[in-house]
Amino acid sequence: EMQLVQSGGGLVQAGGSLRLSCAVAGFTFDEYAVGWFRQAPGKEREGIACITSSEDSSYYAESVKGRFTISKDSAKNTVYLQLNSLKPEDTAVYYCAASRRFYGGTATGGYDYWGQGTQVTVSS
Repeated sequence: EMQLVQSGGGLVQAGGSLRLSCAVAGFTFDEYAVGWFRQAPGKEREGIACITSSEDSSYYAESVKGRFTISKDSAKNTVYLQLNSLKPEDTAVYYCAASRRFYGGTATGGYDYWGQGTQVTVSS
């Protein structure tokens, strides 16, 4: 059974940092593109970062560019999202997702498997 298990998240003050992890069971990340999404209360889920299966290209939404970094650790079969310089508007439930495609993009329809979500709350 293919599963994505998330960890990390929590409560942090504005300006602080967090690292979100997404561990895979049942398949290897090497063959999948990976994306990170977030959903704030009352808003749609938005794609904020994604990386191709070959890891040679990544994309970031303007709202997080320069502050967030997506990375893969193939040895651990884990994907990370490093969140720096956090702002209150970053508060949301964050999700990782895997796509069978070379590049999943920023739309939820481009992904086949999803993590359970983890809450990030940034206080002002």
